[in-house]
Amino acid sequence: MLPPKALLDALTTHASRLFNSDAPLPRGEFEAQFKVLLQSAFSKLDLVSRDEFDSQMVVLARTRARLEALEAKVAEMEARSAEAPATSE
Repeated sequence: MLPPKALLDALTTHASRLFNSDAPLPRGEFEAQFKVLLQSAFSKLDLVSRDEFDSQMVVLARTRARLEALEAKVAEMEARSAEAPATSE
């Protein structure tokens, strides 16, 4: 994976070659080359698919709910343990 600065520099260099070409490219060819350029840049990034992202969001929500339930249980247990010594005196 390229550092973000190097990736942007490479993208800029390739894009300027497309835009500053001596012979203007036909629109279809320009779009195809630009698409290849972007796909190349995206392949160098550490990206995940939308499906993977959505499934991880579901896992995260479920984990967060379990954490909150455990935190509530611990708080309840701490409250009970704080009351127990006070009542036995």
